[in-house]
Amino acid sequence: MKFKVMAFLVAMAAAVPAFAQQAGPTTDLAKLEGGVFTVDKGHAKILFSYSHFGYSTSYGLFTDFDAKLTFDPKAPTSSTLEATINLDGIETMVAKLNEHLKTPDFFDTAKFPSASFKSTKITVISPTTGTVTGDLTLHGVTKPVTLDVTFNGGGTNMAKKYDLGFNATGHVKRSDFGLGAYVPMVGDDIALTISAEFNRVQ
Repeated sequence: MKFKVMAFLVAMAAAVPAFAQQAGPTTDLAKLEGGVFTVDKGHAKILFSYSHFGYSTSYGLFTDFDAKLTFDPKAPTSSTLEATINLDGIETMVAKLNEHLKTPDFFDTAKFPSASFKSTKITVISPTTGTVTGDLTLHGVTKPVTLDVTFNGGGTNMAKKYDLGFNATGHVKRSDFGLGAYVPMVGDDIALTISAEFNRVQ
């Protein structure tokens, strides 16, 4: 038993230098690297929430999406973001509701299988905060949407890939996109919470 404990401690001690080399992300623009990035689907979430008859807040998420970010640390406002969401990947943890949301009452995924977002303006507020405004196309309707963004930093991860990380929040009025079923009993305001890591591809 003593030998097993000692072997475990030795293994842990050997692993410490490898972890210590990971300095973590930096938000210093002078130290950041630019390029073209794609979303790391294993470390990204798009969550939504809304009021349910005023009694509770209902939550869900989109499980299938792609995003491409072109990032320039020397001119962050010239960066661009594009995303596509497969609406068939909606998940509320309630199977009947998932299916209902795909019908013509709501997203009508047979006719409108995806939503897209394309940035049109990026505003830097501080070294770690800003806004991204873009055109959201949903249910055949295109409207501008602004996200409040927090930059978590960039750096090389344990897999030796260069990453950037962001959190974002925003609001969408669903009736603006022809998705007004059951308003106002079921909330018209949809709150978005997004977190994503991006891996550099070039």
